[in-house]
Amino acid sequence: MAHVQSLDPSASPLDFYGWELRRRREAVGLKQGQLGEIIFCTGSLIGQIETTKKVPTRDFSERLDAALGTDGVFSRLVGLVLRSQLPTWFQPYAEMEARATYISTYQAQLVYGLVQTEEYARAVLATGMPDDLEGLVSARMERQRILEREQPPLAWAILDEAVLHRPIGGREVMRNQLARLLEFTRHRWMRIQVLPFVTGEHSSLAGSFTAMRFENDPDIVYTEDLISGHMTASPEAIREAARRYAHLQAAALSIEDSAALITRVMEERYGNRPEPEERAVA
Repeated sequence: MAHVQSLDPSASPLDFYGWELRRRREAVGLKQGQLGEIIFCTGSLIGQIETTKKVPTRDFSERLDAALGTDGVFSRLVGLVLRSQLPTWFQPYAEMEARATYISTYQAQLVYGLVQTEEYARAVLATGMPDDLEGLVSARMERQRILEREQPPLAWAILDEAVLHRPIGGREVMRNQLARLLEFTRHRWMRIQVLPFVTGEHSSLAGSFTAMRFENDPDIVYTEDLISGHMTASPEAIREAARRYAHLQAAALSIEDSAALITRVMEERYGNRPEPEERAVA
């Protein structure tokens, strides 16, 4: 008899998901390959998810629910699973972000995570050489679901102009990413401004930061260093962040002028021209 890996469903959300998938599949008398045929994947993938070797996606989970008649069980579980794939130090921030009613962020280096395209996110996350890149990408895409809620947080992002010019992932990835930013020009809950190069010195030369407000909890300011993130509810830090953000908003282009700049950079820097060929190594 083939060895069946035992799982401890209390070990992690991923372990519970795999354990529950195996339990539900066996309860309806389906082998891994048979379930795979129903939801258009391989039996090997079913086995890998059951044994926590692969992280499930939301699409996979929704197909599971439809096939097994589980009334959204796996669609609800996958949110916990994907959040658990985030770096341990980042998980508290993601939990607070999901509860925030107002988010204001200044990003000096990269497009704000909640509005990144999947390809842009993959290129960014790959720089850390993670063990499970696809799990991290799925987790980042899962975070963005807060903008799809019936009552999402009001979010305001100021991007340094350098963000538009830094070619993360190549020309096509950047063109698609800037097009994604333009989709928010008339978005009801998300606003994007660009801090132009001509501003020169400004109130946040020290780097990026994010402030969050909540219904019943104190405001929080979040910053990151090389290897971790830091949250504080210190009133002094909150006041200083608010002061700096007000100065950044005053110096940034209007939403309309920001969209015009994004469009110009998208066309001039990332227009539909052939990618340069890589020079052959002798």
